[in-house]
Amino acid sequence: MLSTIALLSVRFCCMKNSFKYYAEKLAAFADVSRDGYAILTADDRLLCANRAFMDVFFVEESKLIGQYFSDIMRNAFHTSKGPRIDADNIDAWLNRVQQLRRSRDFRLFEVDLVDGRWFLFSEQTMPDGEMLLQTKDITKQKIMEQHLNEHARRLTDLALTDELTQIANRRSFVASVQSEITRCSRQLCAMAFFLLDIDHFKTINDTYGHQAGDAVLRQLAALVKRTLREYDIFGRIGGEEFGVFLSQTNRETAEEVAERLRQLIAHEAFFIDGRELNITLSIGIALARDKTSFEQLYADADAALYQAKHSGRNKVIVAEYCIIL
Repeated sequence: MLSTIALLSVRFCCMKNSFKYYAEKLAAFADVSRDGYAILTADDRLLCANRAFMDVFFVEESKLIGQYFSDIMRNAFHTSKGPRIDADNIDAWLNRVQQLRRSRDFRLFEVDLVDGRWFLFSEQTMPDGEMLLQTKDITKQKIMEQHLNEHARRLTDLALTDELTQIANRRSFVASVQSEITRCSRQLCAMAFFLLDIDHFKTINDTYGHQAGDAVLRQLAALVKRTLREYDIFGRIGGEEFGVFLSQTNRETAEEVAERLRQLIAHEAFFIDGRELNITLSIGIALARDKTSFEQLYADADAALYQAKHSGRNKVIVAEYCIIL
């Protein structure tokens, strides 16, 4: 019996020593790991942390261990070191964060630092309230992600933007107008559609060259865009023809806006290679009919534009067969 007890005692001692050995081994690996590790007590004090974790907060071990989580974050906020805290009031920010922490057993989230680095954080909460924090540097992945997003945004812009004038191209313009027509029709809002066409544009190209014509288109687009409201839809239909859609706009307002655009262009000096050119616009206006569609608005505005062109140009004409709202 005594020999059995002695044998068990020896085995226990070996297991204890083995556990100690592997615990020390694990601690050594954690200390040199590029990933950060930390343990917080149930009352939110930092119990221990490795070097990688402390590097996130730019604080010496002696000043970090034993600190409450809230004090660590306040220090990061006031010194502008460590995690980026986009808030004016640190206490309000902490209240929001504390509602998330320990709300579930495991939580994964991204944190960006003031110095530009990004980390993936994980929180593992134990039944007794203690928390294991792990951080992983994902800066390279985030930079790649940002580059991919920027590339995707540029591709989208290219697909939706007229390369020459940097306003909506025909496809984007038509899609936006169709969406707005649906909304205005549902809410019984008045709406107006313009077609703008540069008078004698072919003569400009033939006389001064296509580069001069392109310069005129760019300058005109910039002028019109600055004159319209931010939420008005403006795009290049093709060639020297532009489209404008105005929601919540009746006939009187539509004519005022069109006339203002016509006068703006007529009185603006267009300088091309040191030469001053005088440009004028013909504008056709279409107003909403019953069951309005883009195709109907375009046809009405095109008919009005034809009248403006063939009655002397530099004019604003409303398609009179539209219902006046």
